[in-house]
Amino acid sequence: MKVTPTQQILGARIDGIDLGRPLAEEDRDQLIHWLGEYGVLHMPNQDLTARQLRDFSANFGQLEVNVANTEQEPGLPEVMTLSNIVENGKPIGLADAGQDWHTDMSYSRMIAFTNVLYGIEIPVRDGVALGCTEFCNMHAAYEGLPDEMKQRLEGKTASHDFAKFWDMMRREKGSKRPPLTPEQRAARPPVSHPVFMTHPITGGKVLYCNPGYAMRIDGMDERESDETLAFLFRHQLQDEYRYRFSWTPNTVLMWDNMGTIHNAVADYRADERRLIKRCQVAATRFFAAA
Repeated sequence: MKVTPTQQILGARIDGIDLGRPLAEEDRDQLIHWLGEYGVLHMPNQDLTARQLRDFSANFGQLEVNVANTEQEPGLPEVMTLSNIVENGKPIGLADAGQDWHTDMSYSRMIAFTNVLYGIEIPVRDGVALGCTEFCNMHAAYEGLPDEMKQRLEGKTASHDFAKFWDMMRREKGSKRPPLTPEQRAARPPVSHPVFMTHPITGGKVLYCNPGYAMRIDGMDERESDETLAFLFRHQLQDEYRYRFSWTPNTVLMWDNMGTIHNAVADYRADERRLIKRCQVAATRFFAAA
């Protein structure tokens, strides 16, 4: 494998690997190291079935089956389809996944390690790829916090709730996703995680408190918590921490959910086809199950 860093705050290109073949242990370990170092990796010129995507992703930890139970690949519940394509009057995927800043699975007791996405159809207008994925570097965001804030929040936890992002998409983004059922909400009750996490790959501290799911700083009164979260959310979205990835077909994109937050940019029309397959990998490699 060959790694080519983007020379930006995040990102590297990986060449010389066929993800459709079994992954050697040393290559897996190298990719894990690069995920910690660069945060976001893209691997162009891949040709994968949904099963091959699932099998590659499973090298990195336990695969998540989304609690909403929507748009799964037939026979492969770990593979989710993200798409705006409608066939025979029926959507073939979830069209509005991730359209605001968040970290996947911070709402779970076992958090996410990496997401693995395979771009199949990418919309292009006037020669420019649409539907990019944006990231912010949470190592850099932690380092950039005022010392007073680091001291005040050291050892604190924040509660995260799956329903926050889902309900926001329905309320603010015009999403057609159905409301969560009482059973789905009960399956994902709020959980708490450290506001500052020691990253298991790099050993550095990261700001682990994202706009999509973080609800409250535990132990703070509501007003102080709201003000603190608003500050953290503004801080972590500064341009100096951002990296923007533009998709090309047949590219696999991986990112480290512990060291980044991300946002899917919805700048394409309904008639501009977008088709991506996704697996989410839990951080079982690094943390024991509760």
